[in-house]
Amino acid sequence: MALENKLGITDAAELARDEEKTSKKKALELFEIHKYQFREGNGRGTRIWLDSILKKELHQVIDWSNVNKDDYLLAMERSPIKDVEIKTLLRAALTDKIDDREVYMKGIDASYHYEGYNVFKTEDLDNEN
Repeated sequence: MALENKLGITDAAELARDEEKTSKKKALELFEIHKYQFREGNGRGTRIWLDSILKKELHQVIDWSNVNKDDYLLAMERSPIKDVEIKTLLRAALTDKIDDREVYMKGIDASYHYEGYNVFKTEDLDNEN
């Protein structure tokens, strides 16, 4: 005999199974919500960090507007196994325009584009003020 419950289940074994199933489903939902440390922006943060290192060490940055979204995402997906593809892709987009505002603004737009955001262009928002 099970304790009275909102599910109306009277069998203790059935209630235990339902409780396990429900709690595991909720745990999965929480994982999906919190699986990334930075739910939005982890990729952008990494790209900014990479450009900062390249600027300091090589006096170059990546012109992200010259990096195709699909090629980039595929190369990133494969990079833990073999990083030649991502290195080649990014090396081809290196520029010495380290203080160029347009390169920076297009980089922001490209970074958002990689993550599926492309409604606004940074330069248009900058001109709103």
